[in-house]
Amino acid sequence: MMGEQSVMQEELFYGFSLERHVPADHLLRAIDRFVDLSAIRQHLAPFYSPIGRPSIDPELLIRMLIVGYCFGIR
Repeated sequence: MMGEQSVMQEELFYGFSLERHVPADHLLRAIDRFVDLSAIRQHLAPFYSPIGRPSIDPELLIRMLIVGYCFGIR
C-alpha cells in the first residue's frame, strides 16, 4: 500500500565512522601512512579490458592483499 510515512526511519540507519572505531596506534593506520597506492590504477590500466563487467578496483585489491598478509588471512 502506498501512502505517507507516518513514522520517521532514521532509527533504521546509523552512521559509522572508522575514525571513531579504529585506534590511532592501529597497524592499518601505520600502513596507510606509508603505503601510497595512488598511481596503481594508471600503472595497471593497460591490463584491463575496456569492455565487459567492471573489475575490483586495483588499489582496493592491493590493500586487501596487504591486510590479509599482515593479519594472516588466507
